[in-house]
Amino acid sequence: MKLNELRPAKGATKKRKRVGRGQGSGTGHTAGKGEKGQKSRSGGSPHTWFEGGQMPLIRRVPKVGFHSRNRVEHQVINVSELNRFEANTEVTLEVLLASRLVRKKNLPVKILGNGEIDRALKITVDAASATAISKVEAAGGSLNVLAKAKK
Repeated sequence: MKLNELRPAKGATKKRKRVGRGQGSGTGHTAGKGEKGQKSRSGGSPHTWFEGGQMPLIRRVPKVGFHSRNRVEHQVINVSELNRFEANTEVTLEVLLASRLVRKKNLPVKILGNGEIDRALKITVDAASATAISKVEAAGGSLNVLAKAKK
């Protein structure tokens, strides 16, 4: 068998219906487009969201809100949640994924300063708040913030 001998299985394809080919064909005259009107003419019909001249929904509903193009969504962890690790542990993205504190490895991780920490940890994350950094350093640990990657 060669490439030029390949054919679809028998019954897998149908011939397309040729419309507008005379009265005797059964699909002539209006070719299934009905009588007169914009939709029967060449050039087709109005866009799908056209509502017959009525004020369209997109213009009836008021505009609300704003979405910043520069917003970066973080996976947030509070300082109090880091107490589950042993003292002097190196906390990285892989460790956080293993402990199920974060769920996605492609989203950046941010440490926030809610709660207290009572052990020294070596933490490496994408972002951290000022209070989180001060609380971790007060407990004797270190918090290393990775350089921000460009979009």
